[in-house]
Amino acid sequence: MAYWRIKLSLLLNYFVFAILLNSVGTVILQVQNNYGVSSSSASVLEAFKDLTIAIASFLIASYITRIGYKRAMLAALAIVAIACLLMPQVPSFWTTKLLFAATGASFALIKVSVYATIGLITNDSNEHASFMNFLESFFMIGVLSGYFLFSAFVDDTNPKSTAWLSVYYALAGIALVAFLLLLSTPIDESSVRHEASKSLADDLGDMLRLAITPVVLIFIITAFVYVLMEQGIMSWLPTFNSKILHLPTSLSIEMASILAASTAAGRFLAGVLLGKISWYWLLMICLVVSAGLVLVALPLAASVDGRAVTGWSDAPIAAFIFPLIGLFIAPIYPAINSAILSSLPLRQHGPMAGLIVIFSALGGTTGSIITGNVFETYGGQTAFYFSLVPIGLLLILITAFSRMQKKTGHEVKHTAGLGGH
Repeated sequence: MAYWRIKLSLLLNYFVFAILLNSVGTVILQVQNNYGVSSSSASVLEAFKDLTIAIASFLIASYITRIGYKRAMLAALAIVAIACLLMPQVPSFWTTKLLFAATGASFALIKVSVYATIGLITNDSNEHASFMNFLESFFMIGVLSGYFLFSAFVDDTNPKSTAWLSVYYALAGIALVAFLLLLSTPIDESSVRHEASKSLADDLGDMLRLAITPVVLIFIITAFVYVLMEQGIMSWLPTFNSKILHLPTSLSIEMASILAASTAAGRFLAGVLLGKISWYWLLMICLVVSAGLVLVALPLAASVDGRAVTGWSDAPIAAFIFPLIGLFIAPIYPAINSAILSSLPLRQHGPMAGLIVIFSALGGTTGSIITGNVFETYGGQTAFYFSLVPIGLLLILITAFSRMQKKTGHEVKHTAGLGGH
């Protein structure tokens, strides 16, 4: 196989979905302006995205090898291209919900397939962890690009303008390019081809048995809590910039890109540092620094005087400092994902990736809805102070996961799910 071409295709697939999935914060702000919905009502967009990810992952992850990784990814790209073309044609809050539902279901196909394919094109756990971090950092580059792409279509002089919906024509074009690249890229899936004798019920049972393995159970709780924190911040940062820091709409979206940029940088640096330092101690240090950053940045936001801001040069310091939290929370997700996947045989990577996607999606929905409701009831600062709770939980959960992974990680291959090697 031409591994470099497969890797390029996986990266481009992730790039497309990075923009679409993480546009939810921008779209939450825009639907409030365009369609007059409340903060709590707008927060359900996260649920339309994440619950469909969870449901679709549950339905397909246990037998993704029956579908085929390549065919699953091609179907996903085709679905989102069609959904993007529909957005500017039928502008409404319901169309927006439909877009995120389609994006969520398609991302389930993409992420499960991409995570499982990594095992086919890497030779050992170090290479697996390295490409996982690079993949997730590239995902954040997509998120970063999305902020500038969307802000370029926003009309600051008319908040109710729907001109920003034209961005979806560009996104449909990117999805089409990704589709054509993948279509022309050969992927050898023979090593994970499904046994014809196994039923779908057997496949589902295998995934559920894997889920209740103690080390996997602690892992999925950890992943849930991490994504709850990350999505709560990421989805509501544009609204925080607009309503708390009083930035213009386009600038609110652009400056949210600092979070994406710092997260991408954090994952890239983690890929380098993990060769020199234990992943556990790296994550412990990062979590403590993250908590400190929250306690420094949010009091600065409270001191914003509400003066008119015209650009990056006169934006309040809090708009630059708080998003740097991405630099320190960034290594957590790829590090724990690689740790659990590397301890499993290739045939369990599909079901395990499904569990990762399901509980990440549920965590994202929970985080956005909690943040949205706290934002509306108690204000934006209180909503972001709430991030200290999952940070504290992660210190405990990652410690427990690390200890269990060291003790039982080698046993998972023999005791969980699909019958070992």
